[in-house]
Amino acid sequence: MQTITVEELKAKLDAGEKINLVDVREPHEHQAFNIGGRLLPLGQIQTMQVDEIEDLKEVPVYVYCRSGNRSGQACLILDTAGFKNTINVTGGMLAWEERIGK
Repeated sequence: MQTITVEELKAKLDAGEKINLVDVREPHEHQAFNIGGRLLPLGQIQTMQVDEIEDLKEVPVYVYCRSGNRSGQACLILDTAGFKNTINVTGGMLAWEERIGK
């Protein structure tokens, strides 16, 4: 697992890079504010229900949550499941809203 700041991620998005984003928050959190990631709550990752992102095993996957804690857990689980390049967005959406805005 690697890490990235919200500012670094925003710069990549602004540059038009193809980014594989996975949001591991709950549906209500995702609905309230998200940056375009695929919703896959941590509970599904913990029970290894990751079929919908199997296509991302060999490519960089940027994982985010509210504060960076759940996404860190998700990265570790995905690494164990054979994902080659997980990247935790440090500070999560709290940092994004604080430093970048909605």
